Amino acid sequence: MKKSVFIAILSALMMLTACTVKYSLSGASIPPDAKTFSVAYFPNNAPMVAPVLSATLTDELTQRFATRTNLAQVEEGGDFAFEGEIVGYSSTTSSVSSGDYALQNRLTIAIKVKFTNAIDDKMSFNRNFSAYADYDSTKLLTEVEGELIPQIVEQLVTDIFQAAASNW
Repeated sequence: MKKSVFIAILSALMMLTACTVKYSLSGASIPPDAKTFSVAYFPNNAPMVAPVLSATLTDELTQRFATRTNLAQVEEGGDFAFEGEIVGYSSTTSSVSSGDYALQNRLTIAIKVKFTNAIDDKMSFNRNFSAYADYDSTKLLTEVEGELIPQIVEQLVTDIFQAAASNW
C-alpha cells in the first residue's frame, strides 16, 4: 500500500514539473523561455516636471523585475522590454470644507508604458497608468513631493508589474 502511494505522489510531482509557466512568490507568471528584461529611461514630458521623477520611476521598475523575477537585465531588447514616458504630474484639490476651503490636495502622476513581450506578442501592451496620493492643503507641494513621489511610483510599478508579469 505504501509503495503505491509513493508512486502516485512521484507521478503527480513529475506532471507538475512539465508546466510551461514559471510561478514565483511575487505573483509573477513568466514564460519559461523568457530570460531577459530591459527598461528604457522614462523621460518626463508632463507639463509640470519633478526633477527626480524620471530616475525614480525607471530605477524602481528596473529593481522590481531584478528582484522579483529570475530575468537577467540587459540594456535593450529584453524578452520583456519596457519603454514609455511620464505624461502627467499635477496637483489638484481633492477635498473641500463646507466653507469652500481646500482640506486635501492630490498629487497625480500619469505614465504611458509600451511593454513588449518578445516571447508572446499577445501579452504586449501600450497602456496608460496613473496613481495618486493626497496631502494636507496647508502644505506646499514642494514640501511633500519627496515623500509622495516614492509612494506613487511604488503603486505605478506594482500596477505595471502585475500587468506585464501576471496572467490574472
